[in-house]
Amino acid sequence: MDLNFKKLLSSFWFWAVIGIIVLQFFSLNISSTLPIKNNEEIQAPKEIMNILKRSCYDCHSSEVKEPWYYTVAPISWVVQTHIKNGRKVVNFSKWNSYTQEKQFKIVDKLPKSIIIRMPMPSYLWLHQNATMSADEKKLLTKWSKALKEKIK
Repeated sequence: MDLNFKKLLSSFWFWAVIGIIVLQFFSLNISSTLPIKNNEEIQAPKEIMNILKRSCYDCHSSEVKEPWYYTVAPISWVVQTHIKNGRKVVNFSKWNSYTQEKQFKIVDKLPKSIIIRMPMPSYLWLHQNATMSADEKKLLTKWSKALKEKIK
């Protein structure tokens, strides 16, 4: 290897490390936990709650389990943005604070979301235990359809 190339390579890694260190000073600071009122959390059968808590709550609740990378920039920016956007769509910890119209819209879209994109494939890379089986997806779909009829 040529000496200039070695210098360039070592210089690149030096500045890459410095860059990563500097990035740590820039944070989105999206809270992983928000205040929870017990009477606002969604009420569902135990097996449904188990699926929701395992596969959905990390982005769609006020009780996010902070993984080690939650505060490491720039990964944290992506993760925290997903949580912020997920909570905008639905926060199961605040379910009973939603209007019936909003609840209806959410449960109406839930089966399609489960089949097409939830949990997100990028989330499943590091959280394989959040993967839903075909039976769990069917169970959630059946439950959401029953809940939709109840809300009507």
